[in-house]
Amino acid sequence: MKISPNGFREYDARWLFEKEIDIDGINDLGKGLGSQVIKNTKKTNPRIIVGHDYRSYSEKIKQALIRGLISTGCYVEDIGLSLSPMVYYAQFNLKSDAIAMVTASHNENGWTGVKMGIEKGLTHTPEEMLELKNITLNKEFTSGEGKIKKIENFKQVYINDLINRNKISKKIKAVVACGNGTASIFAPQILKGIGCEVIELDCNLDWSFPKYNPNPEDLNMLQAISKVVKDNDADVGFGFDGDGDRCGVIDNNGNEIFSDKVGLLIARSLATKHKNSKFVVDVKSTGLYSIDKILLENKCKTIYWKTGHSHIKRKVRLEKALAGFEKSGHFFFNLPLGYGYDDGINSAIKFCHLINDKNMKVNEMIKELPNTFQSPTMAPFCKDNEKYQVVNEIVKKINKLKDDNVKIDNQNISKILTVNGVRFTLADGSWGLVRASSNKPSLVIVVESPTSNERKKNIFDFIDDLLQKTGKIGDYDQKI
Repeated sequence: MKISPNGFREYDARWLFEKEIDIDGINDLGKGLGSQVIKNTKKTNPRIIVGHDYRSYSEKIKQALIRGLISTGCYVEDIGLSLSPMVYYAQFNLKSDAIAMVTASHNENGWTGVKMGIEKGLTHTPEEMLELKNITLNKEFTSGEGKIKKIENFKQVYINDLINRNKISKKIKAVVACGNGTASIFAPQILKGIGCEVIELDCNLDWSFPKYNPNPEDLNMLQAISKVVKDNDADVGFGFDGDGDRCGVIDNNGNEIFSDKVGLLIARSLATKHKNSKFVVDVKSTGLYSIDKILLENKCKTIYWKTGHSHIKRKVRLEKALAGFEKSGHFFFNLPLGYGYDDGINSAIKFCHLINDKNMKVNEMIKELPNTFQSPTMAPFCKDNEKYQVVNEIVKKINKLKDDNVKIDNQNISKILTVNGVRFTLADGSWGLVRASSNKPSLVIVVESPTSNERKKNIFDFIDDLLQKTGKIGDYDQKI
C-alpha cells in the first residue's frame, strides 16, 4: 500500500498516481473520508455524491475510493463522468451529506486527486484536510455496511439548470476551448443552449491532452484560442480547465484578459444592480478593485483574501458577499446568481450576460479600466517540505525592508498584506506577491504596476533575486 503524506494538500488531495499513491492507498483514502463524514455528520449511513473526470485512470480510482467509502457505512451515489461544479450542484439538487470528486483539475497527466466537502457549496478547510490526513494515515476507520447507487443522466439535470436560468437575447459568437478535458461534453452544449453561436476548439475528449494542458492560465491554450477568435471574427473566447471550475477569457481582438480583470468587469456590472455589495478577491488579483470608481460609487466593498478556491468560496459565504473572483479563473456567485461554488461555465455565462447588456465590444470594455502592467502567474519549483519555510523567510525580509525604508525601484513599501504569503505594495500602487502553491511543489509569483512595464519587470527581478539567494528555488514554469 502506497500513500504519500504530502498528497494531503491545503484544501484538497493530489498525488502522482502509482508513484505517490496506489489503488490500495486510494481505498484507504475512501475509508478515511467515509470515517470523517460519519464523524462530522453524526450519521451511520451518510449519503455522499461521487463523480470523476476524464482521465484514463480516473474511473478506476473512483471505484477504489467508493469501495473504501462503502466499507465505512456510507451510501454512495455515483453520478459518473462529471465536472467539479456538477458534483457541487448535485449536493444541492440531491440533498446529500457530502461530495467527493476524483480529479487532478489542471495538473498534468499522471496526477490524480480528490476534491471533497461536507457543507453544501464548500470544500474542505486546511483543518479538515489535516483531520482527514490523520484518520487515513493512522487507519482510524469506522466499519459499516454501505451501498452504491448509480444516478443516471444527472449530466442533463445540471446542463438544464444552467441553460434555463441564463438565456441571452444577443447572438454572441464565442470560441469555446476545452483542451480535450471533461468540459468538452458540457461547455459547448450549455453555451449554445443559452443562445451563443459556438465555435468549438479541442472539444473532443482525449485523456492524453494532445495539444496542451486544459488550463486557462496556460499560454499555449490561450494562444490557440486567440488564433481561432481572430480567424472567425468572434466576440469572445472562453477556455476551460480539466474539471470545469475555471474559465479564461480572450477578447474580440485575440488578447487575453487576466481573470482578475474579467472579475472586475463583472463586478462593475453587478455593482450597479446590487448596491452595497461585497466582493471577495484573492491576493493575486489586481489592486484596481480597491480603487475602482464604479464599485466605490455604488458603495461596494472589496476584501482581499487567501488564494485557493476553498478559501475564497468560504469567505464569500462568511461575508455574505455577492461574488468572489480569483486570478486563476475561479469565480463564485452567491444567490441569486449561483450557489456559491466555483463553476467555469457559469462564469462564462455571466460574461456573456455582460456582453449582452452592454452595447460595446469586449476590447472596448477593457479600455474602460485603468491600464496596468500585469504578469502572468509564475511558479518556480520549490519542494513541498521547504516552500512554506522559504515564504516565511521572504515575509521577514520584506518586513525588514519596509522598517528600514529601503526602496524597491526607487519606491518605498507602503503596505504589506500577509494573509497568504506576502503581498507588498509600493508608493505608486505597484505590488508583488510571493506565496506557496496550495497544490504543487512550487511557489507562486505575481507582480503588477500601474506605472510601467519596466517597473513590473524590476519588481519581479527583485523578488527573483530574494528567492535565488535562499538556494531552494528550481526552474520556473514561465517567466516575464
